[in-house]
Amino acid sequence: MSEVKVKIINQSGNELPQYATIGSAGMDIRANLSEKIILKPLERYLVPTGLYIELPKDYELQIRPRSGLAVKQGITCLNSPGTIDSDYRGEIKVILINLSAEEQPIQNGDRIAQAVLSKVKKVKWELVTKINSTERNEGGFGHTGKS
Repeated sequence: MSEVKVKIINQSGNELPQYATIGSAGMDIRANLSEKIILKPLERYLVPTGLYIELPKDYELQIRPRSGLAVKQGITCLNSPGTIDSDYRGEIKVILINLSAEEQPIQNGDRIAQAVLSKVKKVKWELVTKINSTERNEGGFGHTGKS
């Protein structure tokens, strides 16, 4: 696996995002809170991380839910995956929502999301009057059944 250098400022007091295992695609991102928050059922909250990054051109950082948080507490990320663009220099914040029927606490240092670095390719549109047909064509939204 190749590595890409990314500049980071950490104002949180938490450890830097890191991979949990050698095969992990995502790094855990932690909450930077002065006090515990309680997410009520269906409530959403913009959680600060205290992290500021400078990505290389042609890269994005995708912010994704953590599966353990989703299955154990019913907490997930909205706008998922969230995209941190290479020219964004503000604090990384994560939109969390509580989809459970119970109040859920979030505390400083809790792992709230994961970040995946991804290479970005730009689109160059080619305006045409016709596109090729396929076997699927316009079929979508479950048209192929449940099998």
